[in-house]
Amino acid sequence: MRILHLSDTHGLHRRLAHLPAADVVAHTGDFCMAGTESEAIDFLQWFCDLPYAHKVFVCGNHDDCLRGATIEGLDPNCHYLCCSGVEIEGVRFYGVPLFVNDCISGQQRRWFAGIPAATDVVLTHMPPRGILDRDGNVHFGSETLLERVKAVRPRLHLFGHTHAANGVWDDGTTVFANSAIATGSYDALQRPHVLTL
Repeated sequence: MRILHLSDTHGLHRRLAHLPAADVVAHTGDFCMAGTESEAIDFLQWFCDLPYAHKVFVCGNHDDCLRGATIEGLDPNCHYLCCSGVEIEGVRFYGVPLFVNDCISGQQRRWFAGIPAATDVVLTHMPPRGILDRDGNVHFGSETLLERVKAVRPRLHLFGHTHAANGVWDDGTTVFANSAIATGSYDALQRPHVLTL
């Protein structure tokens, strides 16, 4: 299975042309910039129209308009993962969003701790602490998420959030990918990654 990973498109999704072939396209959040409903609808229309057999996505901190929302009318092959999972061709995907209020309340740590042990591909917006999470001298990842991913040992962990850390890293058990598309200044596009299971 080939998975095209996108993240942090921040309203620039329609500028993405000639995306590579894959079986699944996964977006790990921050498809909005200001977090408005109209931005989310525009992204979902574009995402659903992409010519991929399967599509999965989670929300990021810029997508707060969808916190607590039930998204209806998605194509049957498009899955919104909000502390939930889906199995595609025998591969178990599980996604956790990143909403600001959940970080403030401490709920975010509980969502991370609840990632099921039987997961092949973890999708989060936030990176795990110390892995593709650095911008300058600051790490933006979660220690709780790192601990849970080490326990679950998924084959892939897909995320974004830290625009400066776009890249792929393999620890021998899990392949980690940060596919933040927008640069830190939002004026250019970085490349997505295609990962193979």
